[in-house]
Amino acid sequence: MEKKFNKYLIQTLATIGSNIKLKNFFLGRIYTGPGKKLCLPGLNCYSCPGAVGSCPIGSFQAVVGGGDFSISYYVLGLMMFFGVLIGRLICGLLCPFGFFQDLLHKIPSKKFSTKKLKPLRYIKYLIMVLVVWLFGLIFVGPGGLASPYFCKYVCPQGILEAGLPLAAANPGIRASLGPLFFLKLSILVLIIILSVFYYRPFCKWLCPLGAFYSLFNKLSFYQYHVDQNTCISCGKCAKVCKMDVDITENQAALECIRCGDCLRVCPTKAISTSLTKPKTGKEEKLNS
Repeated sequence: MEKKFNKYLIQTLATIGSNIKLKNFFLGRIYTGPGKKLCLPGLNCYSCPGAVGSCPIGSFQAVVGGGDFSISYYVLGLMMFFGVLIGRLICGLLCPFGFFQDLLHKIPSKKFSTKKLKPLRYIKYLIMVLVVWLFGLIFVGPGGLASPYFCKYVCPQGILEAGLPLAAANPGIRASLGPLFFLKLSILVLIIILSVFYYRPFCKWLCPLGAFYSLFNKLSFYQYHVDQNTCISCGKCAKVCKMDVDITENQAALECIRCGDCLRVCPTKAISTSLTKPKTGKEEKLNS
């Protein structure tokens, strides 16, 4: 229970820390200070009234097709830094929209497995390459800036964090709402409904940021390890994993968000995490 409590505590603190300008929710305005020059690690909308930083996906889309490559390299470099450091631990503990889906999934209801829907996970890689990257390169507007196509037409986090709060607090914004707002609101409602019955559908199937960070799971400093000398192959870790990962077969699986559930249920404590690979009992004997 302690590990579970700590997980939700970290998610809560990360969400509040990313959106600390709370008074802006009541004022119906967006923070535009110097903090917005820095990308946050998780999916957190730039236009959220409380956001203290920029969304990495939105920032990347805006500059990927521009002529100022120094800014493009800065945004991509920062995303790579986060990925190399901790990989998809960002998805598991630091992403506000991942936390939102976790809370929705706790609503009492019948839960459905996504194991038979695994092919859908490749959609997020298509979105990452086509919508986020190629569209930004090809469809460049005046001034060398591209429209943030994913943020504008797909991302439900934008409506949740920005569209709805701003519309609620600002009569002018409410009066100007159009078809695009209701299209994205429909996507958000669909994700909300799915999240009650399926674990993190947006993370599994649609999120380009999760797709990007997954590429670093094998390379990141933060890693999961399974001591085969201690593991009794009970299958509890695979059963508890809502991301459909068997940590005993692949400790750096692309879909692993490093939420820690497998650590909590392992009866022999064979699963561990570290910044460097720990020595197993067999390795210690060989070195002694």
